[in-house]
Parts: sequence; C-alpha cells; structure tokens
Amino acid sequence: MDKTLIVTNDFPPRPGGIQAFVHSMALRLDPGKVVVYASTWKDGTEVAAFDAEQPFPVIRDRTSMLLPTPRVTRRAVELLREHGCGSVWFGAAAPLALMAPALRKAGAGRLVGTTHGHEAAWAQLPASRQLLRRIGEGTDTITYLGEYTRSRIAAALTPSAAARMVQLPPGVDEKTFHPASGGDAVRARLGLADRPVVVCVSRLVPRKGQDTLIRAMPRILHQVPDAVLLIVGGGPYADDLKRLAVRTGVDTSVRFTGAVPWAELPAHYGAGDVFAMPCRTRRGGLDVEGLGIVYLEASATGLPVVAGDSGGAPDAVLQGETGWVVRGGSPEQAADRIVTLLADPALRRRMGERGRRWVEEAWRWDLLAARLQQLL
Repeated sequence: MDKTLIVTNDFPPRPGGIQAFVHSMALRLDPGKVVVYASTWKDGTEVAAFDAEQPFPVIRDRTSMLLPTPRVTRRAVELLREHGCGSVWFGAAAPLALMAPALRKAGAGRLVGTTHGHEAAWAQLPASRQLLRRIGEGTDTITYLGEYTRSRIAAALTPSAAARMVQLPPGVDEKTFHPASGGDAVRARLGLADRPVVVCVSRLVPRKGQDTLIRAMPRILHQVPDAVLLIVGGGPYADDLKRLAVRTGVDTSVRFTGAVPWAELPAHYGAGDVFAMPCRTRRGGLDVEGLGIVYLEASATGLPVVAGDSGGAPDAVLQGETGWVVRGGSPEQAADRIVTLLADPALRRRMGERGRRWVEEAWRWDLLAARLQQLL
C-alpha cells in the first residue's frame, strides 16, 4: 500500500458512526503509511490528548467543518507532498472528494472515496447529484455500504464510475462486542437483574425509532408485564422521548441512560435480552439509515435484533436467522416481534448464536481493512 493521506471531516474524539468507521479502519492499516488530515472539534484539550495517542500523525485544520474550499484543498496538497503520500482516502466522499482532481494533479496515484447514508440522499437532488457525478469521475473507486446505498448512488454516476464501485461497510470488533461483555453488571446497577430487557443503543434522533419502541411498550407490557425498555444514548430527541413515555403511561418501564462512554457500550448491549431499533426513513428519503452497525454489534454480543426497514438497515440482518426487519414506524410490528422473542428463550439463543457466527464470518474489521488496503 502506498503511504495514504486520509482526508476526513469525521474523526474522533468527535462522536458518531462515520468517525468510528474511519478511525477503526485507520488503526488497522500500517501506521507508518498513514497520515490523517481532519477537522478540529469543540474541546481542543480532548482533541490534543486523543491525537497524541494515535500511532500515526493527525493534522487538524483550524475549522470544525472541513469543506473542499480552495484553502483546504491547498493544505491537502501540501500534506500529500510533505509526507510523500501516493494515495488518498476520503472518509466521506461527499463533499471532500471534490478535491480529488487537485490531489491527483499533485501526485496521488490512487483516490478512494467512501460513501455513507448521506450520499444516497445527495443522489436524489439535482444539484448534489451533479456533484456526486464529479466525485465519481475524479476518484478511482467509490465505496458503498450495501445494496440500498449502491443502487441510489450508482444512478447518479457515469456508467464507468458506477462499474468501479466496491462494497466497504464498517466492521465490528468481535473481541470487544461479545456475549460476556459485562451486561449482568449493568443490569444489576440499574436494578434490572430479573426483568426482560429490550435494549436500544443509538443516538436519540427521530429516524432511529425510539419513539416507536415507546409506543410499542403498552402492547409488550400486556404480554410481558415486567419488561423494561432500556434506551442507551444521548441526542436532541431525548426530552421528547421522555415526555412521550409519560404520555403513553409507560415511563416506569422505560429507562434512559443518557450518553455512555464508548468503552461501556458493549456491556450495555449485553444488558439486553433483545436489541431493537425500528428505524424509519424521513424527509422524503433524505433522512435515511445507511447501514445500522448497531445491529451487527448487537449480533456480536449474542442478541437477536429487531430492525427497521430504513435504507440499508436490512443489510445488517439475516431475516428470520439473526432477527427480523419490521416496518419502520410500526409499533404493532415491533411489539409483535419483541414479544415473540421475549417469550422464547430458545429462539433468542438460536438467533443470537447465528448472529455471532455471521459477524465472525463476514463483518470483522480485519477482513474489511484488508479490502481497503487493496483499494489503496
């Protein structure tokens, strides 16, 4: 692999799925052949401490939102030349991969742009669709998460660029997410030791479907009276969800943990008997789930999953084997599948074990990082 300049607006300690994806991939490449050019974040002290711990250099731009402006493009070109990089990986293709022609002119031999859910939304709007087309022509390869995002993004590209697309989803650290991750301790701390637990780990935003789970709770409690919904994560939708739980009359059966440090997430998955996140597509298809790595992390932890049908979320579930996909926004369907799982320990165990095997077979970070290395 050539020495690679990773250009990304999404990098820890800023939280988020794309940030974790890019960082996890970077850690599995040869650290002597990686240089990261990223935006900064609100807590400069935390950023400096994080960067000092990395096995490769991280150069932060002064802006908190890295965009392909002339100034940022010049800086990327300078870093490419200064560090002798022969390839470039754009952690999120839109819009940063618009810099590809300038970097190729400066000597980059390979340019790879990774797409996520938001590029699929870009493909639906005329102006951003044209930008995606330029990105496809300027890069050697555009990667995609799954069939949903591939089909939508490919429609915005030229036929030759679409033919060069390669799947590169995020992976799961199966050594971190596993059935013995410490869930019993979390249950004990929260006073849930003997109760059936439905857990949802996600950022609290409308698309994710925590409100659907709250609306499903009356039906679940009718069949499983001691069930509890454990909502793990923070986000702008938190207060609305808490008010909804009160209005629905299930607030005593819903627990909110707030934001949880990444190191404690595996144990919070493990605190559940069933993982559920019935995500839905919003805003006419512009707010859509790219993949849903949380389903795979839950599978690695040995839990059956109940997923929504938004975007690429179904790509993270083997229907009827590792869990079920339900219509996003349907409390009735979510409740039906959750009750079925809570009532059948053997079914939960069988689906959880199948999910664990699937992660080990197809979703390990080392397998996917090797694919990225080949692309670069």
